[in-house]
Amino acid sequence: MKKTLIIGASTNPERYAYKAANMLVAHKHEIVLLGIREGELLGQIIHTDKPIFDDIDTITLYLGAKNQPEWYDYILQTKPKRLIFNPNTENDELKALAEANNIQTEYACTLVLLASGQY
Repeated sequence: MKKTLIIGASTNPERYAYKAANMLVAHKHEIVLLGIREGELLGQIIHTDKPIFDDIDTITLYLGAKNQPEWYDYILQTKPKRLIFNPNTENDELKALAEANNIQTEYACTLVLLASGQY
C-alpha cells in the first residue's frame, strides 16, 4: 500500500484531513501526520516539527495555497512520488516546483480517489 503523508492533519472530526486519515487507514495505507497543532489521530502522533520521512509515496495537502510556501522545501526534500492538491489547496507555483523535481501532481480529492478505487 502507499505510505501517505498528510500535511495539514487535524484531530477535528469535521476537517477533511481527519476524514482522509481515517479513510486511508481503512484502505490499509500507512499514514504519517504533520500539522500546525500537536495531537494524536488513529494512534499516530501529529508532528509539528517537519521531520523528513523515508519512502513517502504520496503527500496529500490540506493547507491553503497562502500557507504552503513555508512547506515548499520540506515537500521537495521528502521526495514523494506524488503530491495531491485537495480542493481549495490548488497552487500552480508549488505544482510547477514539484513537477520540476520529478514529483507527479494531481488536483484531486483524496477521499474521492479512495472511494472510487483510483488512489
